[in-house]
Amino acid sequence: MSIEIKEVTSKKDRKEFVELPYRIYKGNKYWVPPLKMDEYHFIDPGYNPSLHKFKHKFFLVIKDGKVVGRAGAAINHLYNEKIGKKFVRILKPEFYDDSEVFDAMIKTVEDFGRDNGMELIHGPLGFTNLDTQGLLVEGFDYLQSVASVYHLPYYKEHFERLGFVKENDWVELRITITKEVVDKAEKLLPLIEKRFGLELLRLKSIKEVKDKYLDKLFEVLNDAFQDLPYVVPFDDELKAYYTKKYIDILNPDYIKVMLKDGELVGFTIGLPSLSEAMQKANGHLFPFGIFHIRKALKKPKVLDILLTGADPKFGKIGIGAVVIGELQRELWNAGGRYFETTGIFETNQAAMSNWKQYSEKIQHKRRRVYVKELS
Repeated sequence: MSIEIKEVTSKKDRKEFVELPYRIYKGNKYWVPPLKMDEYHFIDPGYNPSLHKFKHKFFLVIKDGKVVGRAGAAINHLYNEKIGKKFVRILKPEFYDDSEVFDAMIKTVEDFGRDNGMELIHGPLGFTNLDTQGLLVEGFDYLQSVASVYHLPYYKEHFERLGFVKENDWVELRITITKEVVDKAEKLLPLIEKRFGLELLRLKSIKEVKDKYLDKLFEVLNDAFQDLPYVVPFDDELKAYYTKKYIDILNPDYIKVMLKDGELVGFTIGLPSLSEAMQKANGHLFPFGIFHIRKALKKPKVLDILLTGADPKFGKIGIGAVVIGELQRELWNAGGRYFETTGIFETNQAAMSNWKQYSEKIQHKRRRVYVKELS
């Protein structure tokens, strides 16, 4: 049986790259199909500025004339310079349960790395930390969040068979919101605001976010996450790309920012769970996908926590917990009862501490970045 590697260069190649996971996960009740439009944009240099900034290659694995695997290889030179190591990244791997297919896929990424002087391979990762990252290794029987990933159990087995080991793990939590914690937060918030000279801002529109606070939000994001793995600062092009991809679709009711002396020092961003709506849309906004998504946005039962950050200078105040407290009040009043965290590094004690007060929670999912040396 012949294996062929084909670089993604044509419109037909891009279609094959995007369509493969829809075949692999067809009928899987836990996988959430992304919008195909977003997947096309990710690999299109006319949309994604990362394709101009970082050396990369996308490719298909073909067996007996059929596309049975895909992945990307990329080098984030900014991150490599930051940590002083030479990594090649695995991007968006998808493949059928076939050792020949997986081995050929990984060899192609490794060869790309060696050809460019790299010494280690790790992933799955994105170009930046705002792309989806990690491989699901626990929680195969839970519905995926749109801001996370889903993989079948054999993915993990193939990575480990080839000698990949854990580099870092994110954990995902499901938090039950109770009246008790909502009431407690409402009592504490004005006391904390007064004591530390803080102001919790209630935003009226996404335009207000973009016009007044977006640059500072990215600045706080960069500062708050600078010591975490896979993080590098965002330049103006990347800010514009991720703003269009994420910020423009958000509801301002679920963006909470904290000010001190008029300057943004902390924030949290939530998104009503779109998992079931995206399953109904099955990758398409039209004709009916947009209807399901808009309906899900109006009255959420579950809120996905996308990002929470606080200026490190004010870390001991507990700004993260305060803005999350305000977010839970908003969700409670809308009739929602659950938070889904979409990925916290298990070693990030500051982020984990935001959830200590919640007695009703489960750690139900885990995703991993694997690593190994290039031989």
